[in-house]
Amino acid sequence: MCRPRPGQPAVTGTRTAPGLERATLDKAASENFPVAPFFLPRAWRDDLMAVYGFARLVDDIGDGDLAPGGADARALGVPAAEAGDRLVLLDAFEADLGRVFDGTPRHPLLRRLQPTARRRSLTPEPFLGLIAANRQDQLVRRYETYDDLLAYCELSANPVGRLVLAVTGTATPERIRLSDSICTALQIVEHLQDVAEDLGRDRIYLPAQDMKRFHVQETDLAAKIASASVRALVAYEAQRARDLLNEGAPLVGSVHGRLKLLLAGFVAGGRAAVRAIAAAEYDVLPGPLKPGKVRLLREAGATLRGEG
Repeated sequence: MCRPRPGQPAVTGTRTAPGLERATLDKAASENFPVAPFFLPRAWRDDLMAVYGFARLVDDIGDGDLAPGGADARALGVPAAEAGDRLVLLDAFEADLGRVFDGTPRHPLLRRLQPTARRRSLTPEPFLGLIAANRQDQLVRRYETYDDLLAYCELSANPVGRLVLAVTGTATPERIRLSDSICTALQIVEHLQDVAEDLGRDRIYLPAQDMKRFHVQETDLAAKIASASVRALVAYEAQRARDLLNEGAPLVGSVHGRLKLLLAGFVAGGRAAVRAIAAAEYDVLPGPLKPGKVRLLREAGATLRGEG
């Protein structure tokens, strides 16, 4: 539902795309959360995959994870000499996004998105938010306060949940509010899972004020095993994510049918990940802590029953 990152396998029930699209769309099989599971209507699956293609590609640009060879840069019209400049690529990607709504996009993933945008009456704003988040990643590598981090999540995560609601025709102001809580929670959980990986990219998504409160230095995050102070900090942030998931969980009960199963899976995935972090006594430094399938199924059942 929210900002994608490779993680636990997920069934997508869609055909692979040829050429340049395949390298991006095939990553859906290794995301933390299901992108377009088989039980959804085919029209929804196709449109969700089109949205996913955009979100995955913009993240790959921002993280420097594009396929080697520069094919994406060429598709966006970026000269070879500038193909390694992420900000240049993001600017070109934003320009091509404009063609989705007024013209003919250059990149095949944006050409795939165009009929979805027209069919579902999507607007540029959520897509622009995802681009802005990745542009911010190039310029901002530390967050002073929790509010600063929430503002980042408003760009990096919340737009994807809003797009899911738009594609399924279920968006209302209240559902958007609840979706934002869930997406922000999932983003915080991913930050906790990826502390070591993010540090390797010279990024820290733990608020500096909270690090000071728990007497955590940046060097502490580079250790192989978390200290008591780091564990206390992670536990504090994990509780924030848990509270946000609980706040947004009524979204599941506000919809029906197969969409209810999908949204329950998102909430359950976040809750199971928090429990996996807690089970490891909040030591996230050795690497991402992923919940098992049994835990995910239990959490999904509890979420569908309206249990916290």
